[in-house]
Formats: sequence, structure tokens, C-alpha cells
Amino acid sequence: MQGDAYLKCIDPQCGMEYPVKSTNVECEKGHLLDVKYKNKPPDNLKEVFYQRRNPQGNIFNESGVWRFRELLNFCQIDTENIEECSKYLVSLDGAEGRQSKPYKMSKAAEFVGISSDTLWLQPEGYNPSGSFKDNGMASAVTHAKMVGAKKIVCASTGNTSASAGMFAANEGINCDVYIPSGQIAPGKLSQAYQFGAQIVEVDGNFDDALKQSLYDAKHHNGYTVNSVNPFRIEGQKTIVHRALEYLKWESPDWIVYPGGALGNTSSCGKALMELYEWGWIKKIPRIAVINSEGASTLSDLYNGKFEGEELRWNDGNPNTELIEKYYEYLDKNKIRPKTKATAIQIGRPANILKGLRALEFTNGVVTTVSDSEMLDGMSVVGLNGFDCEMASGASVVGIKKLLEEGIIKKDDVVIGILTGRQKDAMLAVEYHNNPKNKFAIPPKN
Repeated sequence: MQGDAYLKCIDPQCGMEYPVKSTNVECEKGHLLDVKYKNKPPDNLKEVFYQRRNPQGNIFNESGVWRFRELLNFCQIDTENIEECSKYLVSLDGAEGRQSKPYKMSKAAEFVGISSDTLWLQPEGYNPSGSFKDNGMASAVTHAKMVGAKKIVCASTGNTSASAGMFAANEGINCDVYIPSGQIAPGKLSQAYQFGAQIVEVDGNFDDALKQSLYDAKHHNGYTVNSVNPFRIEGQKTIVHRALEYLKWESPDWIVYPGGALGNTSSCGKALMELYEWGWIKKIPRIAVINSEGASTLSDLYNGKFEGEELRWNDGNPNTELIEKYYEYLDKNKIRPKTKATAIQIGRPANILKGLRALEFTNGVVTTVSDSEMLDGMSVVGLNGFDCEMASGASVVGIKKLLEEGIIKKDDVVIGILTGRQKDAMLAVEYHNNPKNKFAIPPKN
């Protein structure tokens, strides 16, 4: 697989290509890029991946990202040469993705209304920084190191800053984090500070912070590690790889994600497109994206709630004018995304076009849930002995809603992704102190 990686514009009418060492996140026309590979990986790699689960001291086999390194070999190295792996691949001692796999959670299944034999929930909060971001950050910072970057840059509502700061500190790279002032959980922000990141407060929301971070990265020699970076998407593909490996590469009927910037939706779609093209899976799972009611851009556009048109990828010809009209409507009416689930409090999903592509390929669906519903989802996961943040609760209650609507069937096999662990301690305290909440356990006098 050496010498076969490159970048390509996602717009079929453009298709512009760039060398793998390019740091562009967009083509010259402003479209997002994919990492592409010329060669098809052999099917026997499935057994190689399985054997690597007995790592024998090899941190790259321990890693839930780099264990699948042949499927994201943009460094174009000899993947069995540990010296080469050590030279190029960035890893936190193999910890990224190491403990992330699907689990059965009986109380969550009962709450959702589905058999515990067919519902699987995959906690990504056991990553070192506490969220799924470490999967993508391992690969993004690998590319940053590959091109000689001295500083990485990101915008964040919390989890990205924690992950970027951690990986940057580990590699001795500077890190600038742009945050919306006053809109980030202290538990997340403290991680960025702890890892030595330079915090830049932006007057506005996440969308404003992202815009400024991209500008400053472009003009001040920074390397962007937000999910618009195609190399971050490569690492996040392994969330799907681990889930499917656990199911012996038998596709579930559904994979369900919370929807924010849509990096996970995009990475899931890319993983499934590749695996199906290679013949590794015979059935394409459907993707369900769960927005917050207070940050419902994708749901509004996808479900025709704005001007009556259902936004679609349309074989690479999406109605981008509809997206711009929607954003103008938000600005004109001073509508800002608002939810306690700050991880998905995003009004302008940077990966909306890649997300649409993923939804089209998988015949996916999009819906919304309320803050109170997400808190219920978060809490019932906790009652199974697993920790997750409020945004992760969207996956649980999203499955419940789609089941009640008959979109998900009782006998469907469903994997819900729990994107991060709880870092806003007061959300759980306030929830359980209120006896009106479904799973509250208020203190006794």
C-alpha cells in the first residue's frame, strides 16, 4: 500500500487532487477534501487486526486507531515495521480507542424499548482525553508531524480542545485553542489549560470561533485539527472499524450518532463507503443523526422544515444556496444554537456536505431530541455503570424516538455511539437532585 495516498475534492464536478503532504482543508474552489487510496486492502487484514488484539507490548497494536493502520496508511509506511510506525505514527501509548467497543446495556435497552440482544452502545469516553476526538486527533497530529507543523490550531466547545492540547503536549507542538467565551464546560476547558494550550476567547459561538481559527491558521502558520481536516476524519473511521470487527464484520441495521459539526457522520460514511467498495461488508448500515432541538440545522434542512425543500447530497449536486439562505435566516433573526449539550451546540456544521453524502449512501435519517430527553439518555447509561456526557444521551433517546416512530424496527441491530464522558459535573448533580426527572436519585435527609 505504499505510495498510494492522495487528497481529492469531494465535489464530483471538481475532483481536484493534491499530494498527501498538502495542508489544505479545501480545494481551490472551497470544497472539502477526502484522503483517498489507490490500492484495495486485502480481505485477510481482518485476521491481522484480530491477531493484533494480543499486542505483546506493541503500542500500535494496542491502539484502537493504529491497529487498523492499513486502512488509513496516508503516511505510506511499512505497517509491519515497528521502527517506521514509531517514527511516523502519533500515539498516546496505544491508549486512543483501546477500550472503545460495543457493549450491551440492559437498562438502556429496556428504556429504549428494544432487546438487549440487538442494542449495542459504544462508549468513546474511555479515550485518554474523555471523548471520541482522540481517534481523529491521533491521525490529524500524525499528519501535522509528517508535514513539520510547529503549531496546531482548533476551535472548540470543549472536547476538541482537550484532545488537541493533550496530543500537542505529548508531541512537543504548540497548540492554540479558540473558544466561544463563556460557552464551554469548566471540566473541558481545564483540560486544555492543563495541557498547556493557548486559549483564545472569541465573542460569539462555536461557529464564530471556528471561522477565526481557520483564518488565523491559514495566515499564521497553524495546522488546523478541526474535523474539516480530512486526516482527522481518517482516525474517526476507526470507531466504525471497531464496531464492525466486534460484530465479526456483519453489518448492523443502524449506526446512530449525535449530530454537531457532523465529523462523525462524515467519517462513518467514508468508512462504510470504503468497506463496501472493498467487499468487506455486504450490507450498508443506515446512519441516524440526532440533533438537539436547539441546534437543529441539519434536521431542519434535511427534513424540509425550511422553505419546504429537503436538502440532499444529490449525487454531488447539493443545493448549497438553500444552506446559505438558511444561515442568512438565522443571522437575520439572531437565532443562535442553544442547548445544554454544548458538544453539539453548533449552528453551521462544517462537514454538512460530507454528512449529506454519508446520509445518501446509507439511506440515513435525521431527527431531533430535547435537552430533557438527552439528560434522560445520559442518566440511564449511567445506571448501567457507564459514563457519558449529555450529547451522548442523544444517541440513546434518538434510538427510542425512531423506534416509537417505526423507523427503527424491534428486531433491528442497532449500534449507538456514546461520544464522550461527563465533564460537566453539575448537569448530573442537578438532574438527580430534581425528583421530577425520570431517573433522579435525590439525596436522602
